[in-house]
Amino acid sequence: MPKTSDTLWDLALAEERCRESREGEEEGEGGDLTELGERALFFMGNKAGGKTTIILRCLDRDEPPKPTLALEYTFGRRARGHNTPKDIAHFWELGGGTSLSDLIQIPITADTVRSLSVVLVLDLSKASVLWLTMEQLLQSARNHVDKVSAELLKTGDAKDNRHPSKRGLRTLAKDHPDRELINPFPVPLLIIGSKFDIFQDFDSEKRKTICKSLRFVAHYYGASLIFTSSKSESLMSRTRSFVNHLAFGTERGKVVSTDHNKPLIIPAGMDSLSQIGSPPTTDFDIGTLHAKNPLDLWKKVYERLFPPESTKNPKDIKDPAKDPQYAEPEVDSMRAQKDQELEQYKKNASQSWRGLELDSRRS
Repeated sequence: MPKTSDTLWDLALAEERCRESREGEEEGEGGDLTELGERALFFMGNKAGGKTTIILRCLDRDEPPKPTLALEYTFGRRARGHNTPKDIAHFWELGGGTSLSDLIQIPITADTVRSLSVVLVLDLSKASVLWLTMEQLLQSARNHVDKVSAELLKTGDAKDNRHPSKRGLRTLAKDHPDRELINPFPVPLLIIGSKFDIFQDFDSEKRKTICKSLRFVAHYYGASLIFTSSKSESLMSRTRSFVNHLAFGTERGKVVSTDHNKPLIIPAGMDSLSQIGSPPTTDFDIGTLHAKNPLDLWKKVYERLFPPESTKNPKDIKDPAKDPQYAEPEVDSMRAQKDQELEQYKKNASQSWRGLELDSRRS
C-alpha cells in the first residue's frame, strides 16, 4: 500500500522493482525466453554420443543419423497457436568431441548469446573420458560466452534482461539454500547422459559415483540433468520435453528422479547440496586430497574410480610436418597454402551459416 508521502518517482521505482522481482522468480532457467520468437541451441559432447539422434527426435525427423564431421546446422519451427507466427529454433551441433572446440566461436556470437542455450551430451558408457570431455567443452563454451558478453558490456547492451550476466543468476529461487554456493553457467545449460541402456548394467557403486558426480556438476552450474537412451521411447520423450523447453518455451514436465538405480531426471534448481551429499569414498581419506575448490574435489574423487584415459588434444601432439629434418620445400609450400585455404573456409563457413539462419527466418 503506497504511503501518502510517496512521490510519483517513488511509486514508479517501487513498481519497477516489483516487476523485476516477479520476472526473476518466474523466468527461471530459460530467462525471458518464453517471450522470444527465436532461440539458439548449441549441442556438444562426446564423439558418437547420440547428439544427432536427439536433435532428429526433437524435430520429429524420421531419418537415420549421420556422423557429424565438424559443425552442423539445422532449424525447427513451431506454432504457438492458430494463425500465429511460428517460433524458430536454431540447432547447432559440434562434432568430434573436444578436438574441434575452436568452432565454438561460430554459433556463439553477439547475435545469438542472448537467446542461447547449451546442451551437453555425455556418453555414460565411457566413464573414463566423461569428466575430461565435460570439463574441456564447458570451459571452452564458457570462455567464449564470457568473451562475447564482455563485448556486449562495452557496447552498452548489458541492460537487456537477456544478457548472459543476468540470465545465469535466475537458475535458483532467491530463497534456495545453495544460491551463494554455486557458479551458474552464463546461459541455460542442459546436461544429457546418453546410452543409459548400457550404463544401467554397470556395477552399483560405479553408477552411484557417476550419478552423484553429475548431480553435483549440474547443480553447481545451475543446469538441468537427464539420462536417456535411444532405445527407450519414454526416456527420449522426456528428453525431448527438456530440449523443446529450451527451444520453444514449452513445458518440460515436473517429474524429478534422483535414484541412481533409475534414470536421473532433475530440472535446474530442483536439487540441493544436502540431498546430493559428499563425494562417495570408501577406500581412502577424502582429507588427503588437495583440492582447490568443491568442483575440483569431486573431480579428484571421480578420477580415483575412473582414471582418465590419455586423450591428448591433437593440437598438443608435435606435428612431424613442422620438423626441420623432414623439410620438403615443395610439399611445405603446398601445405602452407592448404592451411590458408582452411582458415578461409572457416570464415566462409561462418558467413554461410549466418545466411542459413536468415533463410530459416524468411521461410
